[in-house]
Amino acid sequence: MLAHTIYKHDSSQDWVTFVHGAGGSSTIWFKQIREFRKHFNVLMVDLRGHGRSKNNLKSLFESRYTFQSVSKDVIEVLDHLSIEKSHFVGISLGTIIIRQIAEDYPQRILSMVMGGAVMKMNTRGQFLMKVGNLFKNVIPYLLLYRIFAFAIMPKQSHKESRNLFVNEAKKLYQKEFLKWFKLTADINPLLKWFRQVEINIPTFYIMGDEDHMFLPTIQKLVKEHYQSAQLYIVENCGHVVNVDQPQIFNEKVIDFLHKNSIKITT
Repeated sequence: MLAHTIYKHDSSQDWVTFVHGAGGSSTIWFKQIREFRKHFNVLMVDLRGHGRSKNNLKSLFESRYTFQSVSKDVIEVLDHLSIEKSHFVGISLGTIIIRQIAEDYPQRILSMVMGGAVMKMNTRGQFLMKVGNLFKNVIPYLLLYRIFAFAIMPKQSHKESRNLFVNEAKKLYQKEFLKWFKLTADINPLLKWFRQVEINIPTFYIMGDEDHMFLPTIQKLVKEHYQSAQLYIVENCGHVVNVDQPQIFNEKVIDFLHKNSIKITT
């Protein structure tokens, strides 16, 4: 089972599950824990091979991952904790995992918050993926990760987010990184399907205005999925919105979650 941490609330019935991106860990939510636990029960997970899940048995014995299997890992934690439904908050690749959970286990989701959402790779992103696949067995994985991090978060103002992800990626094993990188082979058809199908789950996209690789797709997507989705764009902010502008992220997301919280009837 995935390593996880919970913060129980004295009175709230709502759970919020945080899902980090590739190369990160639950530590990337350090600017959210204090505020969110004031309002909700909080669950932080480390995805397989990341953080305290580094020695997860599935990581050791599975040669290839799928988004379905990675998403099932998260649901197994909810089952273990007897959490019937949860809000989900994700960042970067974590948003793809949440969207996969919505596909496979829609009854478990109260709402989705997609920070720095990845719903399509632009031309530059697809080029980097192809180059990475060609040289993934030659170039040291950390150098490859640095290139990706700089391409996604290029500005000086993104330095904290960039360094945070790179420092977390240093804790991965080479083989573990390659397993996650192989997921990119499945990503284009999967994201195309996600863009085409609107699901009946309240969805809040929160994106930085400097997230040029992913923001244009989300702007178009929200116009098409207007029945369930809304978008908030954070000014002077890059891809990792929860780190670049934590105060705005916390305020807007908590407000959204309250509006979609469990209604207790008496």
